[in-house]
This record gives sequence, structure tokens and C-alpha cells, in this order.
Amino acid sequence: MLSTPATFEPLIRPQAADAPRTFVFHRGELLLNNATLGLPAPAIVAALPIAPERIHALGLWEGVYYQLAWLDAPLAPDAEHGYHGLRALFGVLDDGFLGLAGRAFQLAEWARTHRYCGVCATPMAQLQGERCYKCQNCGMMAYPRISPAMMVLIRKGDQVLLAMHTNSPYKRYTALAGFVEAGESIEEAVHREVYEEVGLRVHNLQYFASQSWPFPHSLMIAFTADYLEGEIRLDDSEIADARWFGPGDEWPESPVVVSIAARLLAAHKPG
Repeated sequence: MLSTPATFEPLIRPQAADAPRTFVFHRGELLLNNATLGLPAPAIVAALPIAPERIHALGLWEGVYYQLAWLDAPLAPDAEHGYHGLRALFGVLDDGFLGLAGRAFQLAEWARTHRYCGVCATPMAQLQGERCYKCQNCGMMAYPRISPAMMVLIRKGDQVLLAMHTNSPYKRYTALAGFVEAGESIEEAVHREVYEEVGLRVHNLQYFASQSWPFPHSLMIAFTADYLEGEIRLDDSEIADARWFGPGDEWPESPVVVSIAARLLAAHKPG
């Protein structure tokens, strides 16, 4: 599952390092060596036109210092390097490396989208020793954005409910999911989303696990729940199809293996 390696030590203050490894992003794509799919060598990164204020500390992993940076244009130093979407790297690169890349991308997007104050348009300045930009004019502060989202697998006897989300990049059956709205608890969001998307009522919510999901800055919080009442009624704008899967049914193709959805479904597969 996509997650930060246990041996990773996060850092906020930049450190001096002889050979720092740098995650260089242009929007949602990461600069890599096309042949090895590894990070560009320090000398390659040093030759790129990256302003010092666009370089941020990430942390230490296996004795190596990692940092992140971002560019306005997809500048590649040569034909041997190019930009690659993180989704395309699922199942290709080490999950620990992808976990770091996802963390770095979220911080790069925070830095890129908070160059100016959203209140008065004054250039922002990063506070020392803190992941925070502050406006020197009006005092508005901006921390990295995290958008919580619920995921729930509904059980009904020996069956589970799976749905195909209308706007998902993967046309596969999976658990229900949706973002938490302002003023809601995560449990309230589960009940609301289930009723809105498929017209069912549930109870006995049980926490399963959580996962950072950098597309672009979500925190997925997964639950199981038991069916209480109702018949399936689809919200066509959100759900293309939803149905119960039992022990005798053909199990659908698994979601992306690095996602918490795959782990949730595997743990509760009927039979």
C-alpha cells in the first residue's frame, strides 16, 4: 500500500548535503531518468533553472537526504530524462519510493499554489522551521492542504456492496468513497455519502485504516459498515453502477494495488 517508509525521517529545515536527491515536479509529473526511472543525479538537478526558494526539505531515508522542487515548465535537461505521472509508476517502482514521491508532490503543490496571498495578493514568505507560508501584509497563514475523504465497504450477510464511480479514472468496482464536507465528522460523511450515492442506510461503522493519497492532497479514511435498510438507488452523477457481490459471484478486477481500496476489498472478499 502507498505509504511513507517506516525508516523515513521528515525534515522541515534544509540540510547541507554533498549529494542530495531531489524530486523535481512540473504540476503532477516527476522528473526521472527514462531508462532507470530513478531520480536525476544531483549534477543534473543543479543545472536546472530552479530558484532557491522553490527547493524544500523532505527528509532522510536510508541515510540519504531528500528534497523537493518545482518548475513552471516541464524542462528536461536532455533526452535521457523526462516527466512521468505518479499513477503510471504504480506497480513499477518501489512502494516506499512512491510514498516519498507522493509526500513530496503534495508539498510541491502547496508551495506552488501559495506564492501569493489569497486575501491581498502579497507575495508569501515561508516561516522558519514550520510548513507554513505567511503573508507579510495581512498575516494570512497557509499550511499544506489535506482533504479528508471517507471510504466504506458495506456488508450485508455474506455479501458486500461494490460500486463503479462515474468519474473514476479506473472503470472498476470498488468501495464507496467521498469527501468530507465542512462541519461534518467523518462518520457523518459516511452516512451522508452512502445515502446520497446508493440510497442505503448503514450502521455499525468500524474503522479499517487510513492512507495519504496525493491526487492531489487527500487523506483516505476507510471503514466497514453493516447494511441497515433501503434498496439500491443510484446517484447517476456519482455512481455508474452498484450491486451486491456474494461468495458465488465473480469477483471484479481489483483496484490499483497500492490503494487502500485494494486492501479493504481483499480483507472482506466474500467466501
